[in-house]
Amino acid sequence: MAAIYDGDTAKLVEREKVPVKNGQEGTFRTKIGIALTCIGCMVGTGNIWRFPRILANNGGNSGCLQFLMVWLLFLFIWSIPMLIIEYAVGRYTKRSTIVSFQRMIGDNNMWGGAWIAMVTLGIAAYYSVIVGWCLYYLFHFMVNELPTTSVESNLIFYNFVEDSWWPVLCHFVAILFGAVSVAWGVKSIELANCIIVPIFLLLLLFTFIWTMTLEYAGRGLQFMFSPDWAQFKEPRMWVDAITQNAFDTGAGSGLFVSYAAFMTAQNGIVRYATLVPICNNVISLFCGMLTFSTVFATEVKNGSSTEEIVALLKENGPGNTGLTFVWMPILYNQINGGRVLTVIFFFSLLLAGFSSLVAQLELFVHNVKDFGVSRKKATLAVTVLVFLLGLGSALSLDFLVNQDFVWGFALLLSGMALQYLVIRFGAKRFRQELANNFSESDWPLPVIWEWIVKFIAPLEAVALIIWWIVTTIQESNPWYGFSNESFMITIVQWIGFFGLILLLNLLYVKFIKRFAPIPNDDIALPLPASDGTDKGSEGRYKTFNEETPQ
Repeated sequence: MAAIYDGDTAKLVEREKVPVKNGQEGTFRTKIGIALTCIGCMVGTGNIWRFPRILANNGGNSGCLQFLMVWLLFLFIWSIPMLIIEYAVGRYTKRSTIVSFQRMIGDNNMWGGAWIAMVTLGIAAYYSVIVGWCLYYLFHFMVNELPTTSVESNLIFYNFVEDSWWPVLCHFVAILFGAVSVAWGVKSIELANCIIVPIFLLLLLFTFIWTMTLEYAGRGLQFMFSPDWAQFKEPRMWVDAITQNAFDTGAGSGLFVSYAAFMTAQNGIVRYATLVPICNNVISLFCGMLTFSTVFATEVKNGSSTEEIVALLKENGPGNTGLTFVWMPILYNQINGGRVLTVIFFFSLLLAGFSSLVAQLELFVHNVKDFGVSRKKATLAVTVLVFLLGLGSALSLDFLVNQDFVWGFALLLSGMALQYLVIRFGAKRFRQELANNFSESDWPLPVIWEWIVKFIAPLEAVALIIWWIVTTIQESNPWYGFSNESFMITIVQWIGFFGLILLLNLLYVKFIKRFAPIPNDDIALPLPASDGTDKGSEGRYKTFNEETPQ
C-alpha cells in the first residue's frame, strides 16, 4: 500500500481529506500538455547543439557508430530507469528533490536531493548562455547576410562570443524571460510548451528532409554510421556517451521530480519515462544526421578529403562549442529563402532551449519554495543566482566548456543519489507502492528494474568514474593541472559543492530545524483502494506527517 512512514511510530499515516484543487500550483490540464511539456523539458540545445558536437568529438578516423551504440545502450540501462525514479518520486511526494529525500528517507539524507538540485543549477547557469546565443543569432541574421564558407561563419561566431558583451546581455534576457514563465506557474509552462514544441519539431523535420536531398549528404551519413572499433578502449567515449544521454533526457537532473509533482495517478509514469526519452533520442539522432550531412555536403564540394572534414568537425571553437552555430547558417544559405529559414530555425531553437531552461529554473524554485518562500520571491532569488553563476560562461568559452563537462559528468553522481534513495526506501517497495499500485493506468514496472537500480546502474557509474580518473591521471602531465576537463578541476568543484551541501544538511538537522522547520502543508495524495489496486478509493487521501525517519 502506498504510504509514508511516521518516524517515531513506524505506522502508516492515513487521513480522509479532500484533494488539492487545480489552482496555479495544481496539475497539468491535458495529457498532450504533459507529453509536450516533458518533451520540451528534454528537447533543446542539448539535441541540436550538444549532441552533434559530442558525437563529432568522439568520432574516430573511420566513423562514429561505436559512440552511437554505447549512447543507445545507456538509454535503456541508465536514463530510462533513472527517469522512472524521478517521475515516481515527484508524483508521490508532490515536493521538490530536497524535501522528497527528507520525506522518504529522513532529514539526514536531504543532501541527496540538494546535490541533484545544485548540479542542475550549475547546468542552468551555462545553459542560459547557450539560449542567449540563439537569441543573438536570431536577430543577427534578421539584418545580416548568411555566410557562404566556414571561415566566414567562424568569424561571426568568434566575434560574437569572444570580442563583445553581447553574450552577457543575451544571457540576462534569456534568464529574465525564463523567470517570468516560472513565476506564472505550471499553467503558463504547459501552455508555452504546447506552442513551442510543435513549431520546433516541424521546422526540424523540414530541415532534416531538405538536408537529406543535398548532394554528398550521404557521405556524412556513411561516416556517422561507420564504426571505429578502436574507440571502445577510450574511457572518455563511454563517459561522454552516458553523460550525453543523461543530458539529452534529463536523467538524474531532478527536472521530472519537479514536473511530476503536477501529475496524478491517472498519468502513466512508466509510459512517459520510457516513450518520451526514446522520442528525444530519435530527435538527437536526426540532429546529428542533419549536422554531419551539412558539413560533408558543403566541404566535399570544396574538394576537402574525409580526413580534412573530420578534423573540421572538431575545430569549431573550444570543445567544438560552435559546431551548430557555424554550420546551420551555411546549410540554409544553399536554400532559396534561406535567410528567412535561418531566422525561423534560430527562433525555434531559442524556444526549444528556453523550454528546457524553464524546467531547470523551475526545479530550483520548487526547492526554495518548499522551505516556505513564495514562488515570486523564490523565482527572483534563483534568477539572480543563475545570472551571476553564468557570467563566467558568458565571458569565456573555455569556462563554458569546463562547466559543461564538470556538471554534465556530475549527472552520473545525481543518478547515484537517486539509486541511493531507492535502495534506502526499498527497491521492491518503491516499485510496488510508488509505481505499480499508485497508478490507475500504466505499464507495469518489471522486476528487472530493481536489479538495474540496485546493481547494474551503480556499477556502471562507479566503474566509469574510476576508469576516467585512472586514465586521466596517467595521460595528464602534470596530473594535478587545472585544465578545462582535467581531473583536478573536476574533483575540486565536485568536492567543494558536496562539502557545502553536507554542511548545510548538518546545520539544518542540528540547529535550523528547531527554529525554522520545513513547512508541512498536508498535501493530499490519493491512497490505493482496499484491494491494493489504487483504482480510486472514494475520495480517500494520504498526507505526510512532519516526522520522518532519520
